[in-house]
Amino acid sequence: MAKQSIFGRISTLMKANINALLDSAEDPQKMLDQLVRDYTNSIADAESAIAETIGNLRLLERDHQEDIQAATEWGNKALAASRKADELRTTGNTPDADKFDNLAKIALQRQISEENEARAIAPTIASQNEVVDKLKEGLNGMKQKLEQLKSKRSELLARAKTAEAQNKVHDAVKSIDVLDPTSELGRFEDKVRRQEALATGKQELAASTLDAQFNQLEDVGELTEVEARLAVLKAGGTPQAAIGN
Repeated sequence: MAKQSIFGRISTLMKANINALLDSAEDPQKMLDQLVRDYTNSIADAESAIAETIGNLRLLERDHQEDIQAATEWGNKALAASRKADELRTTGNTPDADKFDNLAKIALQRQISEENEARAIAPTIASQNEVVDKLKEGLNGMKQKLEQLKSKRSELLARAKTAEAQNKVHDAVKSIDVLDPTSELGRFEDKVRRQEALATGKQELAASTLDAQFNQLEDVGELTEVEARLAVLKAGGTPQAAIGN
């Protein structure tokens, strides 16, 4: 029953569609980890069961070989006893000849018994060899699938890490997007632009103030000339004379 149970588990796991299981799983990584554990445990159980089966098979084969060897030995003993009986009979020693013929018959009976045992155990040995071959084949298939599972798990983990790295890069790039007014850099840029605008305003204001001062100087100059001409007039002169001077 134990061997049949192990063989059934091997068959079930071998028929499992890994991709279908992953597609239907909420967490593919956990599913893969569980499958790897199941396969690893089943492989260990299968190896133990196969080792036991092979051990029993080797015992049967040894018993079978011993039966064959014993049958051969009893056959040789029967032949030796029969020849001895023939030799004694040729010399006229009939009682001893009959005794060795009886020994030959006993040996032949033992030979037949050993042959029957060897013949009876042969089908069991053949059947056990088939079971062992199937178990070995299933075990090798499970080991191959286990490697596929491990490879799938490694691939999935690598893809997950890559996706995580890509998301981090995307988030980092988004956080420093100068076109994003809500970002720190956007706010800093706006502050700089305001400072630049303030400086420009101050420059324009300073320039207009300087122009006004120069205009005031021109006005003062005009007033000074008026006063000078007035003084000339009061002195009895004319404006043209002032111009001439």
